[in-house]
Amino acid sequence: MSDTISISIDGQPLQVANGISVAAAIALAGHSFSRISVSGQPRAPVCGMGICQECRVSINGRAQQLACQTLCQENMQIQLAKPAVVSGLST
Repeated sequence: MSDTISISIDGQPLQVANGISVAAAIALAGHSFSRISVSGQPRAPVCGMGICQECRVSINGRAQQLACQTLCQENMQIQLAKPAVVSGLST
């Protein structure tokens, strides 16, 4: 088993320690948030145990995955959540 694995965050390749959470990998990559709320506010992990759900991202094309509760796997593709469209306005 390798000590590091390859993942990508928003298309940018990254080497991370094997066993690290997606939330930790996002922070190590220099991102201060994992998603943008419908009101345009940046959101980041708060509780670290899946309760707050502020760390939702897309992983390998599956939306709304909890970054704090998901361990990185080789070749994982992570997309930080983009703002939603509310009332016809993009935030």
